[in-house]
Amino acid sequence: MMGGWNDRLNFASKTTAMRAWNAARTYTSYQRSRLTGTPNMAGLPISISFEPTTSCNLRCPECPSGLRSFTRPTGMLGKALFQNVIDQLAPSLSYLTFYFQGEPYLHPDFLDMVQYASRKGIYTATSTNAHYLTEERARLTVESGLDRLIISIDGTTQDTYQSYRVGGNLDKVLEGTRNILAWKKKLKAKTPHVIFQFLVVKPNEHQIPEVYALAKELGVDQVLLKTAQIYDYENGSDLLPTQDKYARYYQKVDGTYGIKNSLDNHCWKMWHSCVITWDGKIVPCCFDKDAHHVLGDLNQQSFEEIWQGSAYQDFRATLMRSRSEIEMCKNCTEGAKVWA
Repeated sequence: MMGGWNDRLNFASKTTAMRAWNAARTYTSYQRSRLTGTPNMAGLPISISFEPTTSCNLRCPECPSGLRSFTRPTGMLGKALFQNVIDQLAPSLSYLTFYFQGEPYLHPDFLDMVQYASRKGIYTATSTNAHYLTEERARLTVESGLDRLIISIDGTTQDTYQSYRVGGNLDKVLEGTRNILAWKKKLKAKTPHVIFQFLVVKPNEHQIPEVYALAKELGVDQVLLKTAQIYDYENGSDLLPTQDKYARYYQKVDGTYGIKNSLDNHCWKMWHSCVITWDGKIVPCCFDKDAHHVLGDLNQQSFEEIWQGSAYQDFRATLMRSRSEIEMCKNCTEGAKVWA
């Protein structure tokens, strides 16, 4: 496995003077805001996440898409909306993630959108359960210019894999992985950087060494171990791993559980990134899965109007005053170890 060096070099190669300047302005305004206690926003986001769809073929626990438990509208991202936003942000935007909820490959125009952003020199990434990486979709993925492909593989045997990826088929994941790697080789392409993401939970933690071996055997570029977000963690969960280093939560003296990081009154994510739902709503981050904190609608306003607008600044001010007032922040890992 090559690790992440080639991926980092690829990302760096897409940096332009304007993107570097925007990143510097954004970071400086964040630090100024921390010092003064008043939100100041000088730049535009360095990174955004677009939600291609809320639909998913699996039924994973701890996932609103898998549980079919959304209270917000569900659907698929329109190409015109996507292209309009990318046209607004392309000069300053460094990183674009095609993922929030749902399985991106269920969107019929997903790879067209990847190609649109890729041709503007934006680093593109997505996360998939790899059930739709047929020969044709694998070839189109490589040809689209996608820079990073994260494949969720939470077990190295079918029984373990399906204990979390309910309704999933490990053989299809492996077949899809092989298809991607084969087409990279055929087309002599350096991208996408293929990552096996292993969400560490109690039923699969014994297979951590095996996922590294499997990745090496297949020729996957990198393995990332991810700690799991648990919604109702206070009284424990069957998903909490026994090895403490793979958990976001710790057991208190009274037997209940708490999140490991402290809830400080600042958050870098509110300055460098945001999430755009399939229907054009901007929400603060990936923890707002049901879009309770809509800060603007891209069908009605430009991105910059929303980003610099009063609703966003008020949200940043609330967070800097008392982050514990915001419900989704109470289970946030900003400052905790997400990648084990």
